[in-house]
Amino acid sequence: MAIRPMFPLESVRLPGEGLPLRIFEPRYGQLVRECLSGAGEFGVVLIAAGREVGGADVRCDVGSMAHIVESHDFGSGQYLIECEMRERFRVVSWLDDDPYPRADVEPWPDEPGSTVTGADIGVVEDRVMELFERIAAAQNATLPSRAELLGEPEPGQGAGDRLYALASRVPMGQADRYSILEAPSAAARLDALREGVETVAAMIEFQLADGGDAGQT
Repeated sequence: MAIRPMFPLESVRLPGEGLPLRIFEPRYGQLVRECLSGAGEFGVVLIAAGREVGGADVRCDVGSMAHIVESHDFGSGQYLIECEMRERFRVVSWLDDDPYPRADVEPWPDEPGSTVTGADIGVVEDRVMELFERIAAAQNATLPSRAELLGEPEPGQGAGDRLYALASRVPMGQADRYSILEAPSAAARLDALREGVETVAAMIEFQLADGGDAGQT
């Protein structure tokens, strides 16, 4: 376990995603300054309810660690930073927000579970492509290639990480994204992703039937 600075957000950030942040609040300027002089990382968690400003928020206890890969200091505690989301963690306990949110966290790698094969992931990829094709047909648009839309597995990438990468390309709501993040194993993540994709599919069909823009899910 380790104490880490924390940055609550109103969106879920999955391992493998990028995270640009414009920092202007003094306490988060201090967080960035101390991160840059130390480990260069901080935790990101979803705000489950309320607003972070004023400290009245309710925070989820599963998040991803943000690693600062680029920073621009504009002075007066203002920064523009680019981060890479990497390892998942669980919050063991929240500490006082002094001067910024902090928590005692522990890494949470995927737990053992049923094997997820490339064929299993391929079925979900096919379903996602069906959704994109449905939207493109409704908008009379031409789709980019499958590789551009879904990305391709990286050498040595495990099933759990591939599912994160695929999920990041599907326009799901935050609740579905969080279900994918907190899935304990790759097999559970596959199930959560399937459910999220079907939720998106239902929304698309509803919007098309209502004459709306299916590209705005």
